[in-house]
Amino acid sequence: MSETLGTLEELPQEYRDEMTKAGVAPLWPMMRNVLPHDKPDAVSKSHLWKYDTVRPLLMQAGELTPVEKAERRVLVLSDPGRGNGAMQATASLYAGLQLLLPGETAPAHKHTPSAARIIVEGKGAYTVVEGEKLPMSEGDLILTPGGTWHDHGHEGDEAVVWLDVLDLPLFYYLEGSYAVEAEIQAQRNRPDASQVEYRAAGIVPARRRQNVISKFPMMRFPWDRTKAALQELAAYGGGDAVEVDFVNPETGESPLPVMGFTALMIRPGETVKPPLRSSSAVFHIISGSGRTVMNGEVMDWNAKDTFSVPVFAKMEHSAGDEPAFLIYAHDIPLQEKLGYYEERTR
Repeated sequence: MSETLGTLEELPQEYRDEMTKAGVAPLWPMMRNVLPHDKPDAVSKSHLWKYDTVRPLLMQAGELTPVEKAERRVLVLSDPGRGNGAMQATASLYAGLQLLLPGETAPAHKHTPSAARIIVEGKGAYTVVEGEKLPMSEGDLILTPGGTWHDHGHEGDEAVVWLDVLDLPLFYYLEGSYAVEAEIQAQRNRPDASQVEYRAAGIVPARRRQNVISKFPMMRFPWDRTKAALQELAAYGGGDAVEVDFVNPETGESPLPVMGFTALMIRPGETVKPPLRSSSAVFHIISGSGRTVMNGEVMDWNAKDTFSVPVFAKMEHSAGDEPAFLIYAHDIPLQEKLGYYEERTR
């Protein structure tokens, strides 16, 4: 294996000038930039966004900018490795905190990236996806798959905030990111699928051959059911980390093509040590408090905080005096489709 590769400066200037004119460049001086040994050289850096710090700025945005002039009133959580204003929290995941005030509506549109919403605070708001009205409660996970029409409305009397997570960086890199606008959708006069077809785990509507199953049959995962599932696992499970994956109830696969979602419960006095993973992630704390030590950096977090995780990060999570509940979005489905997802022992 080559240890030291030739540099650009070792080449004659005349030769370099001719390459520039021809629109070519030598690979060997740049090879280690794109193919480093053993593991990637991550540009992304971990970061903890404290909700108590961001929330006042978000509320002020509600006073300064009406939703009509913003379309989506969001404060983007920028990866510090790429600098403030970066439209990504990790290499593949965009994250932002969105505010909707009582009586407001965010117009209907559809876009190529898929999105997920984790409801942070408030009640009375909803998202409509392809005519299906999805009420928002704290901790709920709501999906808007790429190419689906969606809009937001608010029938309550208090501010509602949610965390948006999108696979936007991937589509932007591929030059495939765009949106189309439309009028507010007509709502179907029935509860959403999480309350009807997919109310209980392991049970789906009876199918006949002529029935066509939607690619995205369930787009709201109520937090009360997720929390109850975690608590049951904690009560009767072993010593492993208490986690549940959100899945498509018809296939058991990830509910979105290239993003996955997992809920984690950390018991008091417990330290969770995940393996080193090739995936990146965005963690959101639903309730509780605790600490994450990531690559030697200490992050003390509370309910409603959010933090990012770069690839192959060494992490330890611990909770305070009460159980802590978190949801994290990750790009494992993308990496599995590309055939390179990896876990390493610590």
